[in-house]
Amino acid sequence: MKLRDILGSDISKQFNAKNGLDDKKPFVASLKPGMIIQTDVKVISKRLQEAKDGNKFLLLTLTDRTGTIRAVDWHNAEYNDEKLDVGTVVRVKGKIVVFNERLQLNLDPNNGISILHEESYDPMRFVSVTKKNISEMYDRLCDLIDSLGNDYLKSLLKLIFIEDKDFVRNFVVCPAAVKIHHAYKGGLLEHTLSVAELCDYLAQKNSECINRDILISGALLHDIGKTKEYTLSSSGIEKTDIGEIIGHIAMGIELVTKYVSKIPDFPSFLLAEIKHLVLSHHGEMEWGSPVVPKTTEAMVLHMADNLDSKMAQFREIESREYSSSDNNWSNYDKYLNRRIFMKNRDENF
Repeated sequence: MKLRDILGSDISKQFNAKNGLDDKKPFVASLKPGMIIQTDVKVISKRLQEAKDGNKFLLLTLTDRTGTIRAVDWHNAEYNDEKLDVGTVVRVKGKIVVFNERLQLNLDPNNGISILHEESYDPMRFVSVTKKNISEMYDRLCDLIDSLGNDYLKSLLKLIFIEDKDFVRNFVVCPAAVKIHHAYKGGLLEHTLSVAELCDYLAQKNSECINRDILISGALLHDIGKTKEYTLSSSGIEKTDIGEIIGHIAMGIELVTKYVSKIPDFPSFLLAEIKHLVLSHHGEMEWGSPVVPKTTEAMVLHMADNLDSKMAQFREIESREYSSSDNNWSNYDKYLNRRIFMKNRDENF
């Protein structure tokens, strides 16, 4: 089945839509010390604090699709603390400074921050879209399913990724994260396919010790719980309440169990192996896995998942910062715990 048969003829509209707003406001990633700016961002945290002299100030964390920045309101702290909620999209005005080796926005005392309604800002500031062709990626995913030899696993995957049109509609637009990696519309499909193709390559290279059908099935299923963990809104990617409480690994197991119940005589140990891959794909308990990988296929899936996510983080940092950086290094990335070298590979040290 083609994705057009599921989504209809408006595939391109869903992944390339623009709302026509003339939006030339700077993005967070382009901000530099000394700039006087006015731009649209989303509030993701706020904290009212008291200085040593007893005056109140408001600490804010602001974000768009390119990054986050700390902001400080020294002048209208209590007023803005009362009117702002986390998740609110605002227009901010102020000066970019450096404080404690980090960029900071000092809000203007007059009209430093104002709340925006949906029609007043471009939602594309907060939700990026995959640069890859969504229909081609879906076709490749379906080809992988067709290549499996195990009839039970093939039936399970077809039931989920082809026959359940509601699931597919959600899956192909879903991001793979709020931030960190593949945090954009279509990111979950892109990441899932990439991990599955890495696993396919490794399975063919190591056919004597890897069950290809189990590995590819686990790769395609490992993040399906994210379809319930994340939601897209006009102000960006957000976690659902159920996603925050339960998490995508547990919800992925629930989904696998639900679909398997529709397949008569599905082998119980085969189901256990697939569940193990979903449960252990984060690799370590301190990284969120309820159990560590205990089969070859589970270890390979974890490594492929980790590799694809790390490559995506490097790629996204380089594409975001290379053009705007005045030196060879990115800003420090707290998720990777390092800066990224971005010197032109054609140049000598």
